[in-house]
Amino acid sequence: MAHSRSLMGELRVEFAHNNIDILFIVFSKASAETLFWNESTKETNHTVVTEFILIGLSDSQELQIFLFAFFFVFYVGIVFGNLLIVITVTSDSHLHYPMYFLLANLSFIDLSLSSVTAPKMIADFFCKRKVISLKGCLSQIFLLHFFGGSEMVTLIAMGFDRYVAICKPLHYTTIMCNNVCFGIVVAAWGIGFLHSVSQLAFAVNLPFCGPNKVDSFYCDLPRVVKLACADTYRLDIMVIANSGILTVCSFVLLIISYTVILMTIQRRPSDRSSKALSTLTAHITVVLLFFGPCVFIYAWPFPIKSLDKFLAVFYSVVTPLLNPIIYTLRNTEMKTAMRRLRQWNLNFWESLRSSVVMRLG
Repeated sequence: MAHSRSLMGELRVEFAHNNIDILFIVFSKASAETLFWNESTKETNHTVVTEFILIGLSDSQELQIFLFAFFFVFYVGIVFGNLLIVITVTSDSHLHYPMYFLLANLSFIDLSLSSVTAPKMIADFFCKRKVISLKGCLSQIFLLHFFGGSEMVTLIAMGFDRYVAICKPLHYTTIMCNNVCFGIVVAAWGIGFLHSVSQLAFAVNLPFCGPNKVDSFYCDLPRVVKLACADTYRLDIMVIANSGILTVCSFVLLIISYTVILMTIQRRPSDRSSKALSTLTAHITVVLLFFGPCVFIYAWPFPIKSLDKFLAVFYSVVTPLLNPIIYTLRNTEMKTAMRRLRQWNLNFWESLRSSVVMRLG
């Protein structure tokens, strides 16, 4: 009897061990399948968003027609005005000075910066579904920060040029020589490229698996980061540290520089300071128009959607149009050079017409 009970106990223990082994195998298999499903789901989620929907400026069809006409005229003005400055400075030997060389570079950057966003925004006014691919979105981020960073450095260089011209006029030709001007332009484009690459590095590996509506008419890093399926708190801090602090520090540096220049001008006779003051006023106006929106977009910790859209329009469309107007209307040398360019064109077409008439006659 005792022997039979002992045998029964051993059978139960062996049966229990067998059941545990079977359960362990089943659980391990289920866990492996679950882990594989989670990994595959994660990979799918990371690549599920292939395009973004741009909300734009308005849903009203009537308002979109008005906005199309408005921004189309603005963009034509941007192309014509900035190209006119580049051609005038390049073709007129009277303007082959550092200030105008930097101005031509600024106009080319303004034209490029506006061309990143304005053509698509204008075309999207006739589209019911405003879509941009993920690669297109990342390209916009790269180009915006590339040209924006280059313009920031160019404006600092123009401020330095005015500081040397007004505060150290006897050393101007030595300091602002051709090699220095060329080096400044190369540095501006190089810094813009490095800044853009650093910004793109934040966004290129972000997982996008859920919402894909960008509350604007173009892609920019602060708006796209909010759509990522990840904790972006640290990334937001890095964006502010990269773009925001750089913008604020550059703006403060320029304000200090122009303050020193204004104090220097005030100590001079009025007849000598009027021209310098007129040029300086144009520079300060352009700096405020560029850095004002940038500070609120990238450094302001409490964004307001309606204000952000207005500043985005101002930054990408209005400022590139106002810059050539400000520099040409307040600069006698630029206006004189444009008259010479116009007269040269008239003479060229007149001589061409006369030669054609003589050959036909």
